[in-house]
Amino acid sequence: MNYIEIHRLYKEGFSKSAIAKKLKISRNTVIDYLNMTTEEFEEFVGSLRTREKKLDPYHNQILEWLREHPDLSGAQVYDWLEEKFNFKEVAENTVRNYLNELRDRYHIPKVMVQRTYSTVPELPMGKQVQVDFGQTVVKDKDGHNKRLYFIAFILSHSRYKYAEWLDRPFRTADVIRMHENAFYYFEGMPEEIVYDQDALLAVSENAGDLIMTSEFTKYHQTRQFNIYLCRKSDPESKGKIEQVVKFIKNNFSKNRVFDNITDWNQSCHAWLKRTGNYKVHHNIKKRPSEVHALEKQHLKKVSGTYIFENILVSSITRSIQKDNVIRFGGNRYSVPKGTFRADAPNIAYVQENDGWLTIRLKQTGSIIAKHRISSERGRVISDPAHREYGTSKRELLIKQIEDVFLDKENIQWLIHQLKERYPRHLTDQLKVLKQAINVYPNHCEQALDEMKRLNMTSANDFRDIANSLSVQSQKDSPTAIELNQKYKDLIAPERSEDIYLKVLAGGRD
Repeated sequence: MNYIEIHRLYKEGFSKSAIAKKLKISRNTVIDYLNMTTEEFEEFVGSLRTREKKLDPYHNQILEWLREHPDLSGAQVYDWLEEKFNFKEVAENTVRNYLNELRDRYHIPKVMVQRTYSTVPELPMGKQVQVDFGQTVVKDKDGHNKRLYFIAFILSHSRYKYAEWLDRPFRTADVIRMHENAFYYFEGMPEEIVYDQDALLAVSENAGDLIMTSEFTKYHQTRQFNIYLCRKSDPESKGKIEQVVKFIKNNFSKNRVFDNITDWNQSCHAWLKRTGNYKVHHNIKKRPSEVHALEKQHLKKVSGTYIFENILVSSITRSIQKDNVIRFGGNRYSVPKGTFRADAPNIAYVQENDGWLTIRLKQTGSIIAKHRISSERGRVISDPAHREYGTSKRELLIKQIEDVFLDKENIQWLIHQLKERYPRHLTDQLKVLKQAINVYPNHCEQALDEMKRLNMTSANDFRDIANSLSVQSQKDSPTAIELNQKYKDLIAPERSEDIYLKVLAGGRD
């Protein structure tokens, strides 16, 4: 019991801070317990059993949730209490402790729902290669940490492996070159390649519609292999390659000293020959190198040497971030405000040329941004014109609206009111105003006069008043009588008044 232990340690000469550190409790608790007599402590313990807790009113509800969902976490219960009852009087830790007490009292262990896996059937020879990326931190010869990046390939049938390293992050051109190296190493190409959804290869996969990066699309069209993109950490889709990544990290790179990337890759290829592809695989119970000797006969032959210059373009792709910047060379470079759109791929094509970085939305499109490349890292390089994009558009709208009205004083009054009332949504208000002007051009001046008279200050009010005036105008206009087109060519004969008088008197013509 902490009370007894605290007093014992204090008598032995431990300081209050040392006792708190040793027993892993707060210093305030140590002070409180030291100030209590034995009788006071017993009374305090008794009060803990009987006093009402802030969560007690929700006891039954929490217990019901817990019985229905045994895997509930304290964080979830905390969120549900806030969502359903707007309860915010305790901290998340308090909810977690209360939940643990209920589990102990009512014997409700935390049961985690686990995914059920099944063995994936072995694929035929030459059918599939799985590909994934990895990175690790090793020591260099000076004892400094060095981050290295690698790409790994495995033939799904024979488990024959290939890997290649870089001392910097991959670019799409690197990935394509290493595909070629892997095909040369495997002595052929499979029908299908399985990838993770990596930004170097795929922009997005929307409900199965694959959008690949431009460079990799050109390579894929040239080599014509099938592509399968799988979800992250999905062992049923690419479990083999995930095990290879772990194998390379734990068996090859772990505790190995880095000197240079060329020697490192040579050591890796020697390791593949000595260990990675020579050791008996625990599933197939055969050496991958021996099975590969048979499988390579089923691989597609790769024709000639791949000409990168004919396929790759000099530009590379970068994702456009939500704050309208792209990342390049450890820095962030701005693009015009509004370039990022939620409904667009948000991919930019960047190109280096004589120390300048040019950015386009299409490979052959116009330049949307140009920056001097910084030799520093971690900087934001921005063009002031990019920040002013929204302002210039707003001013253009204001000018277009002002030009419509004859009464400049009134329209300037309305725009001033909109600026005061809607500083964040001014552009939206101006768009509503401009649309109303286009729909009701004959009633703009009158609608503006009516707005000022009623002291209304919203573009929506202007639109509604203009609409009302338009409807009223249509009601007041005399309805034109439309003649039946069937009789339009008939001409009534003209007679003198005497004829009609004789008819009325009963005479004949």
